Amino acid sequence: MTLDSWLERYDEQDWKTQSEGTVRYALVGLGWWTTDVAIPAIEASSLCEVTTLVSSSKEKAERIAQTSDVETGITYDEFHDGVAADEYDVVYIATPNAYHLEYAETAARLGKGVLCEKPMEADVERAERMVDACDTADVPLMVAYRMQTEPAVRRARELVESGFIGDPVYVYGNNSQPLLEMIPDPDQWRLNPDLTGYGTSVMDLGIYSINTARFLLDRDPRSVQAQLYSEHEAFEGLDDERASFMLDFGDGIQMVSTASQNAQQDTMLRITGTEGQLELSPAFHGECQLHVKKGDLSVDVEHTELDEVDEMEYEFDYFADRLLGDAEIHPDGEHGLFDMTVVEAIHRSDETGERVEIETR
Repeated sequence: MTLDSWLERYDEQDWKTQSEGTVRYALVGLGWWTTDVAIPAIEASSLCEVTTLVSSSKEKAERIAQTSDVETGITYDEFHDGVAADEYDVVYIATPNAYHLEYAETAARLGKGVLCEKPMEADVERAERMVDACDTADVPLMVAYRMQTEPAVRRARELVESGFIGDPVYVYGNNSQPLLEMIPDPDQWRLNPDLTGYGTSVMDLGIYSINTARFLLDRDPRSVQAQLYSEHEAFEGLDDERASFMLDFGDGIQMVSTASQNAQQDTMLRITGTEGQLELSPAFHGECQLHVKKGDLSVDVEHTELDEVDEMEYEFDYFADRLLGDAEIHPDGEHGLFDMTVVEAIHRSDETGERVEIETR
């Protein structure tokens, strides 16, 4: 692979197999992410449309449906009762983590595909139940790892696979943000251990580094050593205001990663090999840029130099493409479940002060 040929197809949607058809989405949970990000992304997509909005409030669901030109707005109870079930094909779940399972189970019972936001649920056991419910009902389940459809990440994976950087040696990742400046409310759900699950920084931020490294290396970590720390009063009951952990991917590949919900915003992921280096910086907040180094060669690629990329648009189109073409889904439920086991192991390592083996079912 030459860099010239690689650059020519940098923003290619290489996963796309379908050019026609429409998948109708019901969106469950109408927070700012759904209204400001998901709805516009689906409107801009090629294979998707929003037909149903689901909220705790009927008034809110209908009001946002009207302003977003969506046909139907219903309550959570109506969703569970199957109201308007003939108006959508799949369900996108964007509620707080601890509520994902109940909506996935209802979607499975109604025979609808499920696109569930990450992390899958609040703990491993509930994530397992989601996988089992969708398997039993024979409905597709995808976990919303938008980085896996991001062109910069897909091109970086090609470089790793082709041996461009030689053998991977180590990985460093960071994802941090000042959550209380962004949302100045200490009672928000990301700071509620009953809703977020295993802490907050690793579940909400560190999971990006973990999953993107898994995707780029095409391998899974075997064990982890972690240290977590909390001091700010808003993080009471949560042990990972700040988190650092080392993952062993086997064959001598180590990953060091940090995450914090109470720090300067910074996102990056770097893979260093025996012959070169790849760095995504910024990485995870919608403006991914890839930097390539090999010997005296240095290439920086920004999306502003190419077509604009909307990771969420690609994510929704990817799921629709898989369904319309009956193609294999990745990342599926088992893939997302493994991330939950990694996060659980990180917190267990901090509790025990020891390296923890990462279990698979």
